[in-house]
Amino acid sequence: MKSAAKRLGNAYLGLVFLFLYVPTASVVVYSFNESQLVNIWSGFSVKWYRALATDSEVLDAAWASLKIAVATACAAVFVGTWAGFVLNRYRRFRGLTLYTAMINAPLVIPEVIQGMSLLLLFVALEEATGWPQRGMFTIWIGHTMLCVSYVAITVQSRLACLDESLHEAAQILGATPLRVFFDITLPLIAQALVSGWLLSFTISIDDVLMTAFLQGPDSTLLPIVVFSRARLGLNPEINALGTLFIVVVTVGVLAGNHWMLRQQRLRDREMSMARQQASDPTWSPQ
Repeated sequence: MKSAAKRLGNAYLGLVFLFLYVPTASVVVYSFNESQLVNIWSGFSVKWYRALATDSEVLDAAWASLKIAVATACAAVFVGTWAGFVLNRYRRFRGLTLYTAMINAPLVIPEVIQGMSLLLLFVALEEATGWPQRGMFTIWIGHTMLCVSYVAITVQSRLACLDESLHEAAQILGATPLRVFFDITLPLIAQALVSGWLLSFTISIDDVLMTAFLQGPDSTLLPIVVFSRARLGLNPEINALGTLFIVVVTVGVLAGNHWMLRQQRLRDREMSMARQQASDPTWSPQ
């Protein structure tokens, strides 16, 4: 009975993975298709990668998207880290309910509503002061607003798992709250920061709705270009572009996971050595 249930569970898990990754694999396979039709295989070819290398519109949009995604991820981690720290450390202060609601609002409000509200705000500001004009800056503001909530929740969850005695011991020894944060808290939540950065980068580079509302005439990003071309018919060149992004993201995720696991092993080793030294003052690492 248990073996049958295990086989059934494995079969279900296999179907889930097929459902998730077969479409991605098909993008990679058909990026090497010689035919102009994306769903008819006519032979192996790399001509769509050569065509992509000479497509200035796509390359410029991809470069702009990468710059916006990196800037968004860095800003979201900076703001979201402090927001998550406040949510975890200061649980009782006037306006906590409003503060929590404002942090979580981008998670539940439809993105089209957020994009429209920001568009109206920027239009009103531009009419009143002449600034800002819609473009890269307004897109960056919108993407950062979307991503801060994800970083804050990730950091808050990580902080909730930390041992409070570490911070208390540092404060007893005379460290200021700011010194405790940078010397103790920040290294311990490094994994959450990397996860939040990668998540923010992915959300930004994939966003269509917010970008469509806030873009200007000289700030077309890659999702908008891909969406506009898909409306006219899929092109194997887009498959080649998607394959390159899949490779870059996969390498980035694997490198990030490797770094986080390595850091976790180092911290576990240091904590083990500290416990052994505390229990036996004569003990020393070999």
